[in-house]
Amino acid sequence: MIVNREEMAMATCTQLSSSSSPLFHPQITKKSFLLPSPAATISVHGLSTLRPKSLSLSHRSSVSASAASSTVDVTEQKKSTRTLPFRVGHGFDLHRLEPGYPLIIGGIDIPHDRGCEAHSDGDVLLHCVVDAILGALGLPDIGQIFPDSDPKWKGAASSVFIKEAVRLMDEAGYEIGNLDATLILQRPKISPHKETIRSNLSKLLGADPSVVNLKAKTHEKVDSLGENRSIAAHTVILLMKK
Repeated sequence: MIVNREEMAMATCTQLSSSSSPLFHPQITKKSFLLPSPAATISVHGLSTLRPKSLSLSHRSSVSASAASSTVDVTEQKKSTRTLPFRVGHGFDLHRLEPGYPLIIGGIDIPHDRGCEAHSDGDVLLHCVVDAILGALGLPDIGQIFPDSDPKWKGAASSVFIKEAVRLMDEAGYEIGNLDATLILQRPKISPHKETIRSNLSKLLGADPSVVNLKAKTHEKVDSLGENRSIAAHTVILLMKK
């Protein structure tokens, strides 16, 4: 007698399910159990996770190519900063005011009973402008290029520093887009001298006066600036690629 294998298997399952074996229970269906595929989702304590899959050679190649592409992009970005179409720099300077010194601002001697105590002529505006140019170019500050420990800068006119900063700017292939400077001092009043200072600053920079702006503020009699014991300046400059 030929026995159908499927019928025989079903009979065996029925017999086993009716037995007292703890491995089987009447409520268990007779459906076959399928192992999940490698990419199938496995549930562990209510959390779904994907079974890890080994990367194919083509997939690994695409990942490597993607990483290499990112590296190239970053490298190109770093290189591009060297030839930016424009650069922005900020400068700040502060000097103590003491009797017996001349007060020179922007290369102009301003009548006052006090002046800047400094290694050079103490021109707070020109020092500030030099630092703004050097900062825009990504160069060391004025104190590093013209250190006060060097005796040759003793009492030097700050126009020398401006000329060197302009030379470095030209050498790098940039020119001034515009400049905005703010003087902070309680006395003397700068308004009577502002245009003279601005005009001279424009000449020293080799820039059109229309792109050089100068403002002056008091410090409302607060701290050393407001008490006429010091003078400060801020400058923001935009350099444009020639």
